Amino acid sequence: MRRSYSQSGEDIIISDLFTRLQINKPSYLDIGANDPIALSNTYRLYTRGSHGVCVEPNPVLYKKLLRKRNRDICLNTGVAFDEQREAIYYTFPEKLHGLNTFSRADAEFWENTGTTEIGRHKIEKKIKMPLISINEIIEKHLQPHPNLISIDVEGLDLQIIKTLDLGKYKPEVFCVETLQHSKNNTENKNHELIDYLQNMGYFIYADTYINTIFCRKNAYKAAIN
Repeated sequence: MRRSYSQSGEDIIISDLFTRLQINKPSYLDIGANDPIALSNTYRLYTRGSHGVCVEPNPVLYKKLLRKRNRDICLNTGVAFDEQREAIYYTFPEKLHGLNTFSRADAEFWENTGTTEIGRHKIEKKIKMPLISINEIIEKHLQPHPNLISIDVEGLDLQIIKTLDLGKYKPEVFCVETLQHSKNNTENKNHELIDYLQNMGYFIYADTYINTIFCRKNAYKAAIN
């Protein structure tokens, strides 16, 4: 049995995909890294010798990343999706760190509506946080590009991905949360995000309902031919 640390086995799928792509120790950019081990899409790669950059605005989780992921570069910041270089980061109680977000709409959704499973929860803190663009992170730390970009930023995934210069940086794999919660307590897929990456030359390699794993078409074809 191969151990998985991800929410739904995404890390095993990603590892197998990199084997197909013939990339032995893939680098990664983990945006919204959260816990260094639990529910991590990159920790399994880390245990197999890979390293990369973990971006986590939550100060508590950032300190855990520093302790547990000492081969990684860990950044206590948010990722910009426009010209703004500072934003409010909304945090929830410790057991609900996965709901923390820069999206005011998402934070207010969980505070005012919630879902049947999770329910309503008060925003605990509002932290003023610096922002850095995804292109700046790659330019400084991950040349020529990260092999994997894993992103889970509670409602702002597409906005951040759209700022990535895919003409210059060409990650082979994306793992993105594509499940959305609506105000009427229903779940649906973020088809706008899925369509965007498909239009940019990626195909859906796997989907775990919560997350979708995309692979760059020409990288996959080159590896298997």
